[in-house]
Amino acid sequence: MREKLLIVDDEPGIVEMTASYFAPQYQVLTARSGAEALEKAGERPDLILLDINMPGMDGLTVCQTIRDHIACPILFLTARVESADKIAGFQAGADDYIVKPFDLDELGARVAAHLRREQRRQSGGAVRFFGELAVDYAARTVTAGGQPVVLARKEFDILELLSLNPGQVFDRERIYETVWGLDGEGSSDTVMEHIRKIRAKLAAHTLHSYIETVWGCGYKWNG
Repeated sequence: MREKLLIVDDEPGIVEMTASYFAPQYQVLTARSGAEALEKAGERPDLILLDINMPGMDGLTVCQTIRDHIACPILFLTARVESADKIAGFQAGADDYIVKPFDLDELGARVAAHLRREQRRQSGGAVRFFGELAVDYAARTVTAGGQPVVLARKEFDILELLSLNPGQVFDRERIYETVWGLDGEGSSDTVMEHIRKIRAKLAAHTLHSYIETVWGCGYKWNG
């Protein structure tokens, strides 16, 4: 499941450059003003890259406005380098401070680190047990009766989506869009093949059918 980034900057060149860099790995939203940033924040990004120096509503104001409602990491992108500016940014609720001009690879590494930290915080190292099946969402591992069930990345993503929403029916299109993203190059038929493989791997260790087909509708988790 691809994380969603919101990139906010009033400089079109920076928005284009950073969006192009992150697009292969993440879902990318962009905004070029504080007002637009508030609107896009409603789309529940997993991380926000936020410029401070914008006309009208600046980044500090945006951060202060959304921080009580948005828990995701917020990284300021700014040309300001004074300690007082950094302190003001952290006090506004920022999680990191990237000074322009920045190296894209370093920025990418920081984004990835913050997203990993956020995943650990959200999961809290949580392991869910479904009968003899144990799913460790932080480690991305599955065991059945104490034996490891080796799943490919997308297979685990599908199992994660279904098992975190037990009883909820997901059609193939929704599973595909969630796991592969809207710009995936395959089709929802891919979901059928992946679920077939997941079932086969689970069946090698347990007789219980954890993924149930709801005919004409999709699939649901039967924990």
